[in-house]
Amino acid sequence: MTIRILGIDPGLQTTGFGVIDADGPRLSYVASGTIRTNAVASGQLPQRLKIIFDGVREVVARYQPKCAAVEIVFVNVNPQSTLLLGQARGAALTSLVSCDLEVAEYTALQMKKAVVGHGRASKGQVQLMVQRLLALPGLPGTDAADALGIAIMHAHAGASFAAMAKSTTLTRRTHAQFGGGRTY
Repeated sequence: MTIRILGIDPGLQTTGFGVIDADGPRLSYVASGTIRTNAVASGQLPQRLKIIFDGVREVVARYQPKCAAVEIVFVNVNPQSTLLLGQARGAALTSLVSCDLEVAEYTALQMKKAVVGHGRASKGQVQLMVQRLLALPGLPGTDAADALGIAIMHAHAGASFAAMAKSTTLTRRTHAQFGGGRTY
């Protein structure tokens, strides 16, 4: 059974997306690209977030994926950059959830380890492996390659992660909660 997977590499200026079809271990390329917000001034954060939100919804409407995978934000040295990146990621996640897609989340380290073989792989190495794994005629852009890598990671490991989550006895913390969900 073929499953269509959308991978998202969130960014405030450039959000990468990649769509693949997975039929067991066989992967095939469907589409990839970027959603760019640089047409809007950098001080207009709400408008940039709307571009990301609308762009992800457009990709979902065009390619009709069954599930999505998003890269987890890493913490930068600059806290302001981390906050801005987190907001871009939030816009993408909200867009996916508003389209009723199941969303998985993976770190860049997990994706690089799954696609290239080691977690400290360079962007160029990710591009080359994505090109090889999907038999692309040329190198995808760096943001699109990361998004395709996230989709590939989900195609190979998503079922395993879901099975592990179902089989564990981990439960939500109920102590030290305030307001029915915020933990302090």
